[in-house]
Amino acid sequence: MQVSVESSNGLERTLKVEIPAQEVDEAVDTRLKDMRGRVRMDGFRPGKVPLRVVKQRYGGQVRQEVAAEFMQSSLGQAVSEQELRTAGSPQIEIVANEPGEDLVYQATVEVYPEIELGKLDGVEIERPVAEVTDADIDKMIETLREQRKDWQDVERAAQEGDRVTVTFEGRIDGEPFEGGKAESMPVQLGEGRMLKDFEAPLEGMSAGEEKTIEVAFPEDYHAENLRGKTARFDVKVESVAEPRLPEVDGEFMQAFGVDSGDMDDFRAEIRKNMERELKQAVKKSVKQQVMDALVEMHDGVELPQALVREESERVRDQMVQQMGGAQAKDQLPLELFEQEARRRVLLGLVVAELVREHELELDSERVDTLLDDIAASYEDPEEVIKHYRANRELMSNLEALALEEQVVDFVAEQARVSEKQRSFDEVMNPQEEAAEGEDAE
Repeated sequence: MQVSVESSNGLERTLKVEIPAQEVDEAVDTRLKDMRGRVRMDGFRPGKVPLRVVKQRYGGQVRQEVAAEFMQSSLGQAVSEQELRTAGSPQIEIVANEPGEDLVYQATVEVYPEIELGKLDGVEIERPVAEVTDADIDKMIETLREQRKDWQDVERAAQEGDRVTVTFEGRIDGEPFEGGKAESMPVQLGEGRMLKDFEAPLEGMSAGEEKTIEVAFPEDYHAENLRGKTARFDVKVESVAEPRLPEVDGEFMQAFGVDSGDMDDFRAEIRKNMERELKQAVKKSVKQQVMDALVEMHDGVELPQALVREESERVRDQMVQQMGGAQAKDQLPLELFEQEARRRVLLGLVVAELVREHELELDSERVDTLLDDIAASYEDPEEVIKHYRANRELMSNLEALALEEQVVDFVAEQARVSEKQRSFDEVMNPQEEAAEGEDAE
């Protein structure tokens, strides 16, 4: 077998592989002779079909099959001989495949890029520092009460915080439109899920009252057919209900696993859970900053398009699953997910290079800690741990996460790390903090 390699565009390499004619022809003849004993053809007894007739009928097909097997078995050897680290599947083209001639084919592959790691001592990381206060626990208890609230009908005008059940029908220029009609639909005033023009006039209405509401749809409204248009809605209020929060009593506490019904035990359990969530949020913040820095430092690395395409498909599949299959994959162009896919591919390559160059080895104790943290959020932690350890795929994912955390820690050790005091809410909801900062500007 002879192999030559040419560089084409960027990370593409073209291998030209030649397999001696004698090897291919002998393999073809052997297979045709074996077929001769099994072939049935009109005019010949079973097993007595002349070899030349078998060759004439099946020779081309057999040669294609044999060529495919030779290409499959030789390509890996050719790649190994040339010391290529290939990314994605190759594109193969047969150049010559005739009796008495060498089998010649070309395989176009992409190779992994050579990555020169940036200087980690230039990375800046701000580690949030926070603690769970008594006020945070008070707020969490109120949140838990909100989650378990019920509604009680009232005989008064609706006010903010109430749930108003309405039946309505809308028209634009006197004509009904799709999505403009509903019966017995609950609207919580102040929640902001409905357009302000629709929600605001409901305040002050009572059960049985009817009103016509004018609603101006914004220019960026999600339904294209309604953008910039004004509709008139005939609305009838069926009922007004106010929220009733449960008392924080023994029954309430037992619903959250505190069987003693003691307030101190309840607050201690909440604190434990909040501190665990806070610890994870701090780790997530540091990890995000490390990954952002690695992406920025290595932004110029050329990426194998095959890997980007495969990752784009994975990102799209994940989105379709999150949407419950409501959107068909074909309706979501792959280009929509390319930016995120490129980030993931780049990070995967850089993290792998960090592991290789600095000889980082998986810490089994970290894997155990991660598993304990995951199991702690379930009612029966031991059962969760057993389930993970019995599933090789789950454990592999956990090991990959542990190694990724080790990389984050390694980068953070080389980086310039500062600490900044934050409240519990600021650490847990960084998006809200960022949004408030933008509004202030």
